[in-house]
Amino acid sequence: MKLSKWAICVFCVMLVAFMFSMSPVFGQPKPIELTYSNFFPAPHKNAVLSVEWGKEIEKRTNGRVKVTVFPGGTLTPAAQCYDGVVKGLSDVGLSVLGYTRGRFPLTEVIDLPLGYRNGLEATKLINIYYNKFKPKEFDDVKVMYLHAHGPGILNTKTAVANLQELKGMKIACHGLSAKIVGALGAVPVAMPMPERYDAIQKGVAEGGVFPQEALKGWKLGEVVKFTTLNYGSAYTTGFFVVMNKEKWASLPADVQKIIEEINAEWITKTGQGWDEIDKEGAEFGASKGIKTITLSKEEDGRWHALVQPVLDDYVKDMKSKNLPGEEALKFCQEELARLQK
Repeated sequence: MKLSKWAICVFCVMLVAFMFSMSPVFGQPKPIELTYSNFFPAPHKNAVLSVEWGKEIEKRTNGRVKVTVFPGGTLTPAAQCYDGVVKGLSDVGLSVLGYTRGRFPLTEVIDLPLGYRNGLEATKLINIYYNKFKPKEFDDVKVMYLHAHGPGILNTKTAVANLQELKGMKIACHGLSAKIVGALGAVPVAMPMPERYDAIQKGVAEGGVFPQEALKGWKLGEVVKFTTLNYGSAYTTGFFVVMNKEKWASLPADVQKIIEEINAEWITKTGQGWDEIDKEGAEFGASKGIKTITLSKEEDGRWHALVQPVLDDYVKDMKSKNLPGEEALKFCQEELARLQK
């Protein structure tokens, strides 16, 4: 009888040990699950950086937070990503501010043709701007960080070395870049990046304005033949990485602190990433036989002068909305000049 009781005790101890060995999370709280909607295709540098952002959070929280990234717009399409975060369709989202034109009026200052030279300076600028103005247009989410691509320049099927050659051409664009295209005398054809390959291939557009990274990242180097370095009128496009406000508020304070620290690091990582893939895009384009056209100083100056009314229109539009557009533009111009020194 005593032996039987002893055997039962041993069996119980062994059973408990077995349960612990089979379930490493036994007795531990279930990890916080975050879904992340990203419109970039999985191999794209920005999709990879999103995955790495999630893994870094998981690592620094010791597995308390797990982030699952849904690339290629599979969770929410690019133009619906922001609203998807607001409504809780995803916890985190990355997309383009300009895909919902008018939703972020003050922040359109970043997309203006300010003469950008690289993605790191553009990414630094959009975050400096955000921290300075804290625009209310982002009040319905928690901003993780913002970023912006390298110089948005002209890429076409036929050579464009001057404004006369550009006049009347159908150029794919989006958001504020449509106004830039129009100001330069071309015909804007508005569409998001995922639609441009087919549009240019089929002749719906004769080219597009975009950073050189898209030559490889979106394979546009297969359908264009020339890149025009029109830096005097170069724009960028602002991107957001935002979290649902309720989800953010539900996170423990120490987890929030860890995420904020990672966000600050990812500003630089993402800006540098844009420059890396711009270089890769240019190399890919060269491998496909794309010819690069450098505008003369005088010609580039003409392009620069033609897009200045776009800046003036922004200021007027912001004034009509009682927003500090003039102040935002002046601030960004001065900060960009500082970053370019």
